[in-house]
Amino acid sequence: MPDTSTLTPPPVLGASSPAAASAAAAAAAAAQPAGCYHCGLPIPSNAKAEWKVHIAGADQAMCCPGCTAVAQTIMDLGQESYYLQRSEYAATAEGAQVLPPELQLYDNADPRFVCSENPGERETTLAVDGIRCAACVWLIEQRLNQLPGVASAQLNVATERLYVRWRSDDCRPGDILAALHTIGYAAYPYDAARHSEQQQQAQRTLGRQLFVAGLSMMQVMMYVAPAYMAEDGTLDDNMAQLMRWASLLLTAPAIFYSALPFWRGAWSSLRARALGMDVPVALGIAAAFGASVLATFQGGGEVYYDSVTMFIFLLLCSRYLELRARRKAGAALERLQHALPASATVLADYPASQQGTLVKAAALEVDQVIMIKPGEAVAADCVILQGRTALDLSLLSGESAPIAKQVGDQLPGGAINASNMIIARVTQRVQDSTLSNLVKLIDRAGRDKPRIAQWADDVAAWFVLALLLFAVATFGFWFWLDGYSATRAWPIAIAVLVVSCPCALSLATPTALAAGTDRLLRQGVLVTGAQTLETLHRASHIVFDKTGTLTYGRPVLQQTTTLGLMEEEFCLQVAAALDAASAHPLARAIVQAASAADAAASGARADWHAAAVQEVAGRGVEGVLHNRLYRLGNASFVAELSGPVPEHAVADGATPVYLGVQDQWLACFALHDGIRAEAASTIDYFRKAGKTVVLLSGDHEALARKVGDQLGISTTIGGYLPDEKLAFVKKLQQGGAVVAMVGDGINDAAVLSAADVSFAMGAGAALAQAHADAVLLSGRIDSVVDSADVARRTMGVIRQNLWWASLYNGVAIPAAALGWLNPWLSGVGMALSSAVVVANALRLRKGA
Repeated sequence: MPDTSTLTPPPVLGASSPAAASAAAAAAAAAQPAGCYHCGLPIPSNAKAEWKVHIAGADQAMCCPGCTAVAQTIMDLGQESYYLQRSEYAATAEGAQVLPPELQLYDNADPRFVCSENPGERETTLAVDGIRCAACVWLIEQRLNQLPGVASAQLNVATERLYVRWRSDDCRPGDILAALHTIGYAAYPYDAARHSEQQQQAQRTLGRQLFVAGLSMMQVMMYVAPAYMAEDGTLDDNMAQLMRWASLLLTAPAIFYSALPFWRGAWSSLRARALGMDVPVALGIAAAFGASVLATFQGGGEVYYDSVTMFIFLLLCSRYLELRARRKAGAALERLQHALPASATVLADYPASQQGTLVKAAALEVDQVIMIKPGEAVAADCVILQGRTALDLSLLSGESAPIAKQVGDQLPGGAINASNMIIARVTQRVQDSTLSNLVKLIDRAGRDKPRIAQWADDVAAWFVLALLLFAVATFGFWFWLDGYSATRAWPIAIAVLVVSCPCALSLATPTALAAGTDRLLRQGVLVTGAQTLETLHRASHIVFDKTGTLTYGRPVLQQTTTLGLMEEEFCLQVAAALDAASAHPLARAIVQAASAADAAASGARADWHAAAVQEVAGRGVEGVLHNRLYRLGNASFVAELSGPVPEHAVADGATPVYLGVQDQWLACFALHDGIRAEAASTIDYFRKAGKTVVLLSGDHEALARKVGDQLGISTTIGGYLPDEKLAFVKKLQQGGAVVAMVGDGINDAAVLSAADVSFAMGAGAALAQAHADAVLLSGRIDSVVDSADVARRTMGVIRQNLWWASLYNGVAIPAAALGWLNPWLSGVGMALSSAVVVANALRLRKGA
């Protein structure tokens, strides 16, 4: 604990009110000397501008990233009262606590921390600053998983988000942040906007370091070129020494600024008693620079300033490309985080008045009426009360074409109003909206690692230790071979350290998986399970549910039969006008069919509205249109107005809905739960791929068999209850099958969870989606085909990357040990190795 006797006391207890406490805090802050607002230590001269936190109405200075992260966390959790009421400064880094006891009480009180899977545990998602490469992921996970009470810690390298689950009896949030702080990382509760700012700042910093390294490299090359070109004895010793000193001065900025990521990474690893992937790089730079400085002071010997600046520049190039690749790979996920608007326009007096009030979107309540203007995002799930428009659902489902919507249609939160102003009633709060649920599912994505990624990380960790031992052995061999002279041993050992590329091993899998999942999300498939692509590639059995999966799960208009003189299009538009305000599934099917036909016909009859509409429960609806009374419903209901039903054919298994006017029958609409248009091609794809396709349904055996026969599925099982479906899948697995399950609805949740890999339809039940490894946001069953294709290509890229990384290290390290590669050429090799892995993975984003 620092001696605070010379410091102005922080805010004290006893303020008469929160306002008085805040005023007292502001006054104390104004009088406080240049010390850290959190711990009281002096602010270092090299403190960064971003080491500030807004507390008590002002930006308060902090002494380090650790205090900044802790203070920001306290404020993010709404615990400003800690600063308003404390009687002493917080403990410094030497203390046992990083977070004050007041914040630890929040652990048990905050429902956001309660683990959904185990109420006895807590969970949270943190954004971590300073992620430099895959080595950081390995180091952070290793350190946190060693903490008592931590059940799991997974860091997604693509999104730089850390998911932590811990037992509240054994661990506190302060312990987690303290562990991160000790290894050089700052973390804070994830916020999409703030995280984006941090990422941009990190990219700008790395860009500046890259620029300085490149400038140093070019300037140093100007001074070493004469030494390379001069013949023996032609270069004056004084001139050679002058160029050495000039090179030293020009190399210093690269060493002490541009190489900071490597120094910090290596130091963090060593402090955590782990051998991270920055260790051999930092040792190589230090050895080459140290030997050069020694030779410069002695006035003779080999110097490697050009090599040092060159491989710092090349390694930073590789790291910059890797950073850009990670950001691109996680871009689609990040876009979803920013999609929900911050505000909404509420119409408090609708329909009496359309005067709007701007409120926070998070404050919206169910049944409130909101106005959605063209170009605005839908703030929460709602239903249209007035107006017609088209929605841009590309962010939610991957559908590029706008979807027509009218009165009575549901609007998902996060969709973009692409056409006209509409008025809608909120049906779900923002926290429970479609997009919010997707964001929760995204939060699951990347928490765990596929087995192949875990293997690569384990190999890379042992690889670093073996490399260091091999470098020492190489130095010893050449030192002995040259008669105990380090003339050749030193540069060869440096080359061995620099040429190795453990990052290529660790990057091989996560970069490819991130690129693959990013591509799928843009195609309307949200991957939330770690093993999804890997397991789907190995699946032997593809099991489909029927209702809502192979079929639409809702009535659709199969056929329109005209029974009078009016055209089919006219009859459909009249029926849609009568059903416009009805919530009945059959009515919604007719309205949707008319909307599609209306859009295709340029919307010429978009203004048709029925008057005096009355709905008769169980029979149909009647209303006045064009001064004539129409009826729409079952045969007996319409017959009371139109007379005896004329003879006509009705499609097998379809539900007929009739339309008539006084003494005249107009049309019969045949509706049924139709097979999806893309279902046949999907089944055919998996059958040709050698997979066993199974239809597993809870519907009657005969109905399931009919659908199976139409789609060419040889194994069809109907009439199964949820527990029987679960038993069937487990029996397949016991026989050695790898089962992929595609389903929809609450009764599929158990079997989706039990399958080796599972897909839930995007329009299905939230419970089914929560138990699935992927969600088909597009609502199209052929998205499973897209997933299988991307899984195949992703696993191929991973194998290529691992093969390349292994081949490169297997060839380059022995070549360096034999003296065939000098240090600067080794730096080129390492940079190119990482670049090849990243570039190969990014091909997945473009479908190459």
